[in-house]
Amino acid sequence: MPTKHKPVTTSKIKIKRNDTVEVIAGKDKGKRGRVLRILADKDRLLVEHVMMIKKHVKPNPQRNIKGGIAEQESSIHISNVMLVDGEGNKTRVGTRVEDDRRVRFSKASGNTIPEKKK
Repeated sequence: MPTKHKPVTTSKIKIKRNDTVEVIAGKDKGKRGRVLRILADKDRLLVEHVMMIKKHVKPNPQRNIKGGIAEQESSIHISNVMLVDGEGNKTRVGTRVEDDRRVRFSKASGNTIPEKKK
């Protein structure tokens, strides 16, 4: 009897944490934000101030959490965002080797995309 597991796919995610991205599809189309978290197994990411949802939160005095309705970011599929390079243009991402290091570069301008510090 064959198992009903999904086949393991390894997608190449070219967007990293703290990159600036622009939403190109969906209800938040046109918004720009910083990548907060990447969910690689689901091909999704959290972008600052994009896909805001309301969540009902119970109060927890031990953790100093006040109850009510909180707003937080929801995940968005990686295909619905594009990386914004240093010049502010939407671009696709490529990789190349420079000085024995693999670096990301903008396909639109050809400039390397610098690694951002936390």
